[in-house]
Amino acid sequence: MKFQGKTVIVTGGAMGIGRSIVEGFLAEGANIVIADCSNADDAAKDLDKTGDRVVGVSCDVSSQSDTEQMAKTALDKFGRIDVLVNNAGIYSSLKPTAFEDLDVDEWKRVLEVNVMGQALSSRAVVPTMRKQGDGRIINISSGTPFKGVPFMLHYVASKGAVNAMTKSLAKELGSAGILVNGVAPGFTMSDGVLANPEQIEKLQDISLKARVIQRDQMPEDIVGAVMYFASQESAFITGQTLVVDGGAYFH
Repeated sequence: MKFQGKTVIVTGGAMGIGRSIVEGFLAEGANIVIADCSNADDAAKDLDKTGDRVVGVSCDVSSQSDTEQMAKTALDKFGRIDVLVNNAGIYSSLKPTAFEDLDVDEWKRVLEVNVMGQALSSRAVVPTMRKQGDGRIINISSGTPFKGVPFMLHYVASKGAVNAMTKSLAKELGSAGILVNGVAPGFTMSDGVLANPEQIEKLQDISLKARVIQRDQMPEDIVGAVMYFASQESAFITGQTLVVDGGAYFH
């Protein structure tokens, strides 16, 4: 029960990687806020029918008012905010597309959610963490910016921005006792990816062959790294992004 009495917010926590992260923290005693643009309440009730330890809040992370309400819900329900996992993002619905054919509106939406979404969510929780003198922000990034993956330029650029924000925010918030780190998964067989046959056709086999560990990456493979950065075991680590991809990329 490593996180008993702690409050953890997971954006995009209703399904896929986010849902696995929620389940991991819940098993270790944490109180959870699932912030998602769809099915947040249903996911919360599925995991905790009493509503004592898990609450869902409808949240579009690109909306400042939504992220502020997310933080308020956590404080109203549990009285503190210890960990924010910035997991919400656009990926699984995207189709691999040549740079010159990428839709401009899709570019903008990916950046709004993947970059501004993490910035706004962090901004919403930082005042509380400052008052507590303690807090952890964990940004879910991607292995793609390290490798320069083609045909997903808007996504790769957005996650490259997340990696840069992780470093800069760690510098800015360290004196307040707030640690900021990132976890960068490889191609993961999440619910969204499984529903996108084009991504599976083009990316599953090539990703598998590039790994030292020769199997598909699953959402639960990411949970341990996230919980490590949320725990006291990483109390002297900040500004780092850990690639979790089965050994496809070393840095």
